[in-house]
Amino acid sequence: MKVVLQRVQKAAVTIDGEQKSAIGRGLLLLVGIAKGDTSEIVSQMAGKIVKMRVFPDRDGKMNLSLREVRGEVLSVSQFTLLGNTNKGNRPGFDTVAPPEEANALWKEFNRAIKDEGISVSEGEFGAHMVVDLTNDGPVTFVLERM
Repeated sequence: MKVVLQRVQKAAVTIDGEQKSAIGRGLLLLVGIAKGDTSEIVSQMAGKIVKMRVFPDRDGKMNLSLREVRGEVLSVSQFTLLGNTNKGNRPGFDTVAPPEEANALWKEFNRAIKDEGISVSEGEFGAHMVVDLTNDGPVTFVLERM
């Protein structure tokens, strides 16, 4: 599992010219599910993300979590995060979980965040999406399988 976490002022997903979902202050999560990922892995990753202190306190120090700032999450499934670019010019995707499995684990990941009391909006699994965001900071982290 790999997640690109971006702290945002706002973010939105548009599909076929129509906005599917949008959030205000919070986190845009680009989520890649790999072969071998499990319910335990996605649950641990969700818990870590909710607790990560990536929002500024009154002194401007990254000291507050998503829950503490009452932030939202926009979760977007993105298998290309797991692309292998070591050989040749075309990425390989041998490590990506099969679509049915990936979708189920991505949904489970989103539910685990919701179960922590966080509002979660989603992209659409397998769809061609346009993702707009206003990165806040910019603050971006890459988290890998726990």
